[in-house]
Order: sequence, then structure tokens, then C-alpha cells
Amino acid sequence: MAHPIAKVPLLISFSGMDGSGKTTQIAGLLQALDTAGVKTTLLTFWDNVVVAAKYRESFVHQVFKSERGIGAPGKPVNRRDKNVRGWHVSLARHFLYLLDAFHLRLIVARERRRRGVHVIVLDRYIYDELVNLNLRNPLSRAFIKFVQRLVPQPGVAYLLDADPGAAYARKPEYPVAFMRQCRQAYFDLAAQLGNMTVVPATDISHAKLAVLKAVEECLRSEVSGEMLGFNSSAS
Repeated sequence: MAHPIAKVPLLISFSGMDGSGKTTQIAGLLQALDTAGVKTTLLTFWDNVVVAAKYRESFVHQVFKSERGIGAPGKPVNRRDKNVRGWHVSLARHFLYLLDAFHLRLIVARERRRRGVHVIVLDRYIYDELVNLNLRNPLSRAFIKFVQRLVPQPGVAYLLDADPGAAYARKPEYPVAFMRQCRQAYFDLAAQLGNMTVVPATDISHAKLAVLKAVEECLRSEVSGEMLGFNSSAS
């Protein structure tokens, strides 16, 4: 199916709790876009956007005693970072997330100036930080609205849902009870932002179709004289 290419590169973000399948869905989308002749660039939020990421990671390991590494089936890791609470931690998060938001503006602007790029895909977005704030706090909610206006708005902002138990089985890093809280926080944030496309917790193939369909609809709405083939019905 033909679709227009945006004159300004389309921004697509993937958010969701650990183990929700972001890596798998991003790989599927990139493959589909590449097959259609759409030139993409992939950014990872922690590596390409987060300010002083290495220092922040070192701080977490030293102060919060968080275990290093990534959890895998049969090899759980006891992470202590976003599941740590306290007023001092919350204050630091607001400050650091604001720095990340300004840096995100710069990074996206730079990538959009690159010639020939049609789509910019982000593995996680600022939303995956904002979800760690107290969404019931009026000041935090005001802060979230400010950040939302500050950062570039994705053409499609995916929120990949997942069963907390299944997500823990794929990536055992945080207690299941915390992951349940995290899942609800993502839905609460999505309701406040009003711009996220929720991909229900389902099998990989159905989730892939949902991802491709949303991208196709967004590309159709862009105005350009150049057309490429893209079919979201393909398996």
C-alpha cells in the first residue's frame, strides 16, 4: 500500500515496562520500514539522550546497591533505581528529567536535520522517566505537562502493555508487585498525556500488526510528493 513520506522526519517512540517487548517490536518495525524503502535511524534513550548516563548508573550501583547486569530467564537481577522512593530522590528526578528533556530537544532537532532520514525511532522516551514520578502529586503533574510541551511530540508514541508476571519471566529485574504498580503508572501517565497509542498485551504477531497499522496511518496523514509501498497487513 502506498504512503507519503513526511518532509520532516516522523518521530516514533516506544515505551513500556521492562519485558513488555519493545526490542522485538522495534526490530519488526525497522525491518518493515526498510523493506518499504523508508530510511530510518534508531536512538536509544539511555545511550543517546540521558545526560551523564554513566555517572548516574554508577551512583545507583554505589548508593542504592543495585545489582549490575540485565535480568534474563533463570538469571534474575535485583535492580534498585526507579523502584526507590523518597522526597530527596523525587527532587533529584525532577531536576535530572528536566535536563534530559532539554537534551532530547537538541538530539531530535539534530537528527531531523540529517538528509534522507524519513523516520526516527526511539527505544524509550522521556515518558519512561516521567512515569517514575508521583503522578498524584499536583506539582509533579504540572511538571509533566511542562515537559510534554518542551519535548518534540512523537507522531506515534507507543505504550506496549504486558502482563507483569509474563514480563518478569522475560526480564526478571524488579519484583512483580512493583511491576504491577509500574504498569498502572504507565496507564495513568498515558491518560494525562493523551497522545499515547496503547498496544495491548497480546502475542507478538498481533502486536506487530497493531504497531505497523498505527505507523501507516500516521504516514498517510503526512504531505509529500514521494510515495513508497508499505503494507501493515503483511505478517
